[in-house]
Amino acid sequence: MGSDPRDAHRGGSDALMAGLTVASPQAGPLLRVSPAPAPRSGAQILVDALKVQGVDLAFGVPGESYLAVLDALYDARDAIKFVICRQEGGAANMAEAYGKLTGRPGICFVTRGPGASNASIGIHTAHQDSTPVILFVGQVGNDVVEREAFQEIDFRRMFGQMTKWVAQIDRADRVPEYISHAFHTAVSGRPGPVVLALPEDMQTQTASVPDTGRYHRVAAHPGAAEMQQLRQMLSHAEHPLVLVGGPGWNHQACEDLRAFVTAFNLPVACTFRAQDLIDNRDPHYVGDVAVGLNPRLAERIRNSDLLLAIGARLGEWTTVKYTLIEAPRPRQKFIHIHPGAEELGRVYQGDLLINSGMPEFAAAAQALAPARIVWDEWTQGARADLEAWQQPVAVPGGLNMSEVVNFLRRRLPPETIVTNGAGNFSIWVHRFYQYTGFRTQLGPTSGAMGYGVPSAIAAKLVHPERPVVSFSGDGCFLMNGQELATAMQYNLKIVFIVVNNGMFGTIRMHQEREYPGRISGTELRNPDFAALARAYGLYGEIVESTADFGPAFERAFNARTSALLELRIDPEAITPRTTLSAIRAEALKNKK
Repeated sequence: MGSDPRDAHRGGSDALMAGLTVASPQAGPLLRVSPAPAPRSGAQILVDALKVQGVDLAFGVPGESYLAVLDALYDARDAIKFVICRQEGGAANMAEAYGKLTGRPGICFVTRGPGASNASIGIHTAHQDSTPVILFVGQVGNDVVEREAFQEIDFRRMFGQMTKWVAQIDRADRVPEYISHAFHTAVSGRPGPVVLALPEDMQTQTASVPDTGRYHRVAAHPGAAEMQQLRQMLSHAEHPLVLVGGPGWNHQACEDLRAFVTAFNLPVACTFRAQDLIDNRDPHYVGDVAVGLNPRLAERIRNSDLLLAIGARLGEWTTVKYTLIEAPRPRQKFIHIHPGAEELGRVYQGDLLINSGMPEFAAAAQALAPARIVWDEWTQGARADLEAWQQPVAVPGGLNMSEVVNFLRRRLPPETIVTNGAGNFSIWVHRFYQYTGFRTQLGPTSGAMGYGVPSAIAAKLVHPERPVVSFSGDGCFLMNGQELATAMQYNLKIVFIVVNNGMFGTIRMHQEREYPGRISGTELRNPDFAALARAYGLYGEIVESTADFGPAFERAFNARTSALLELRIDPEAITPRTTLSAIRAEALKNKK
């Protein structure tokens, strides 16, 4: 498109910007001014800004609306790897998984209109999971904007409610400023997604503008008085319980958390899909507070006299629709620590509210001198409840998912990353697997299906040295299963497990509870998933019995390529606690 016409008004400063030595009559001494940066296109400035911010991976589906950026990425290919995905939903989920794994913003590029619409699921997940993500959307040129041009959408209105910031970069000379703002916004306070639209003409405009420095995460710290009040409240408790979850954790923060709960001998429960914030083998870990909640743990939460929620928002599923912990005023004494000040007091009033980043709070907590401890038996009992809860259970059919997950728990190395999408199949993993520490689990707290496959691909790209195992249901898998092609293209070795019960299991379960026997819209006729994997050039195998799973897994784990195991389970085995027939019978009895 050529230079920005506004550059014509800058000619008066040409001599100064050429690096000449000039004298200021007021200042007296000679002033040496650095040369102006060479002119670059908006796309080149953008890619250079990403390099400054430390970006090493970008996920996307190409579009003509950001061809100039793709060209600039070609010149930066040794610094930034552009991962070609097959659908924008897969790309956005990979970027979200990258943000979870690294704490740095996951980067995603998509085209306008359909591309942005497909990517919106990943952005919604990033919003509800508080994950730093930056989505770049190619946009129509400024010369045709607001005419409903080809695939034009107003992204501020489209993404406004599910992001921390949405903007459009209309001038090439402001690209470094926008990128710096985007990175700071995505990682600071409560992390979350940012969307930046890139008009086509801006990408080809040229500007002489310097790069910024690298972003810095901004977080609140707990005050000394707040930490002493926390310690005092613990000293008066007899049945305290810690709920851990939410965003912003890193390895050191998890180590500091572990030191804190060990010193105080506190029982720790993790919120929905945040089970890797403490090693599940630790005697202080007492289970997850989510779908399929252990009734014994639920009872302990109700009977606690002090709840300490660290990082978690305490959403609908963690609180069993806000009944497990009463809203707005919990029955117990309640301490809430969260990185977003706007979250504190939003649903639950607390006796002590602390606005703090997780590393900052955990560091302060591990330095506290232990208070009076009278709950040793309480903590030991909660752990015993968990160990009993994790024993395999009897289920209908020849393939028992509790035994499958129990096998993986014994077989997988501790550094393995386990990912999952959304559906009842994930309950088996969350209940029977033991996550061994920070970022050994990737799952969407938003409950979005289609996450298991792309998140596993991102995990393997970030940590190629670590084993990665991905769980999906049959319905979940086909929402982003096309990304097997991405795993094949980049020669990744991942074990994909598809749990096939021939239906949208979670919806069918609720359907039987509310409208027993009236099956509508939940039955599925599936392909041969193992054959599908082989069509992609991967290893594929069907497993129909518990005894066959171990040998099949070894073949998959040791395959030269990624591998897919299709586990065909009895539809009756809907959860570890009940069957479809039992749910239907109970619902019919209640309707009489």
